[in-house]
This record gives sequence, structure tokens and C-alpha cells, in this order.
Amino acid sequence: MNHSSASAGEASGAPLLLAGAFLALYLIWGSTYLFIGIAVAHWPPLLFAGVRFLIAGALLYGWLRLRGHPAPSAREWRGAAVIGLLLLGIGNGGVCVAEYGGVASGVAALSVATVPLFALLFAAGFGLRARLGEWLGIGLGIIGMVLLNLGANLTDNPQGSALLLVAAAAWAFGSVLSKRLSLPQGMMASAAEMLCGGAALLAVGLASGERVTEMPGLAGWLALGYLVVFGSLVAFSAYVYLLANVRPAAATSYAYVNPLVAVALGIGFAGERIGGLELVAMLVIVTGVVLVTLSGRTRPTMREAPAGTTAKPLAQRSTCDGDG
Repeated sequence: MNHSSASAGEASGAPLLLAGAFLALYLIWGSTYLFIGIAVAHWPPLLFAGVRFLIAGALLYGWLRLRGHPAPSAREWRGAAVIGLLLLGIGNGGVCVAEYGGVASGVAALSVATVPLFALLFAAGFGLRARLGEWLGIGLGIIGMVLLNLGANLTDNPQGSALLLVAAAAWAFGSVLSKRLSLPQGMMASAAEMLCGGAALLAVGLASGERVTEMPGLAGWLALGYLVVFGSLVAFSAYVYLLANVRPAAATSYAYVNPLVAVALGIGFAGERIGGLELVAMLVIVTGVVLVTLSGRTRPTMREAPAGTTAKPLAQRSTCDGDG
């Protein structure tokens, strides 16, 4: 999207609606880490994530079909299955298991904030050359992750640390790979990916022995409802609206706002403790993500997106949720 088209889009959006969409993206996607932490205290992590995305995907799929959107073809379902497995199965599933294992929600958000940095590295593997500012951002991100892993939250939880790194890398690789696969158009891609990713999470959870042995408490049900309705439906719709009405760099600014929101909510409502070294890591990681985002905001995409879809720079492309 060039500057003139972005300006026209910004002019067409009602100021209050734009402000509401940004607020939803920053607060809701930033809060999902806290609500995941609440949910996995009541549900087995993979079963919970599978149920969440199956419900959200079914609701979105049904709504789109009622509005006349065509069903995905067999080839599009295959593409959606690959991306759903990477983004939601490994990406979001890894975050759920890490928080279930005791990683603070704010620390999980900081780890997932490295997604744009991983995405740029994977894009380089597909032939996209990084600029100096982007390499500086990647370097800062690596330093920030080292500092984060030296903090108390992850020093005593090496499995959680490894899971979060794999989750961030899988989300980034899925975002890059999605530009090379045949996927449904528009929001139907999100619906299909949530259905496929949710089914994979449910299957792996059951195969690994996860079972719901007692009825989850009220907080567990409320967390599930919040993540289905607000995390997977409302916030994503706000993101689609912003992509159509503001510059991509503005719409994807959630990548460096969400960690700040997640850390604040974790400290304020979950009694989490973030050490001085982890606060320094947050500053370094967020600075690195800002550098990558701003350096790549005028970069053309590797290839044109299919007709009817919104093209986004590789380091900024995201599908479904911002919670990894």
C-alpha cells in the first residue's frame, strides 16, 4: 500500500472506529497471554487450545458461508492445514504448554514478540535481502532473547524457554510460507486455518494423554469464552479493518505494543514478577522489532498476493491471533 492509497484509506475510516480498532488490537491481543494463563490452570493446554480454535473457526466459517463466501477447494484446505499447524498447532500450542508449565504470561509475550525477527530470517532464506536497519533489529532481538533467558522466569524453566522459541519460529515460518501456498481468500483463510489447527491440537492433546478429568471452574470457562469471542473473532476483525484503512506499519504496530500490555496485565492481575534483567530484555526486544518494522514498511512483497487478498511485508504478515 503506497502513501497516497493509505491516506485515502485513513480518510475513509471514521476516527472513532479507527481508534476503537487500534484499542481492540492493542488491549485484546495483549491480554490474550493473561487469559491463556488463566485457562490452562483449569484445562489441559492442548485440549483447551484445540477447543478454542475449533469453536472460533466453526463460528467464523459458518458466518462466512451464510454471507455467500465459497467453500475452500481441496488444494486450499491442504494449504490451510499446513499454515494452521504451524501458526496455531505449534505456535499457539507452544505458548499454551509453556504457560501451563509455569512461564509468566508477560515473559511468553516477550518471547513471541520476536516473530517479526524470525520472519525476516526465514524470508532471507527465500531470497529476500534484509536492509541494514533490519539486521540491526535482528541483532537487538537476539541480545534481548539472551537477556530474557538469563532472567529468573526462564532460567529455571529451560523446557518453557525452548517451547517459546519453537513457537515463535513456527509462527514466523508459517507466516512466510503462507505467501507460497494456495489459501482461501480473505477471512475464509483464517476460518480454515483455525479449524485445521484446532483439530490438530485436539488430536495431539488426546494422543499425548490429556483428558478433562473434572469440570473446569468458572474462570476457565470465562477465559475460553473471552479468547474465542474477543481474541479470535473481534480482534482479528479489527485487524482486517485496520489493514484496509491505515498503513500496514501502523496496523502491525501491535507487535511491539502487545508485550507491554501483557507484562502490565500479568503484574497487575496475576501477581507475576518481572525482574530487572527481563525489563531490560523487553526494552531491547521491542526496540529490535520497531527497527525491523519501520525498516521494512516500504519493502515490496516477494510476489504479488492473489487477487482479493491484502499484501503485507513478510516481516509483518500475521494470521488469526497475535498470541503466538
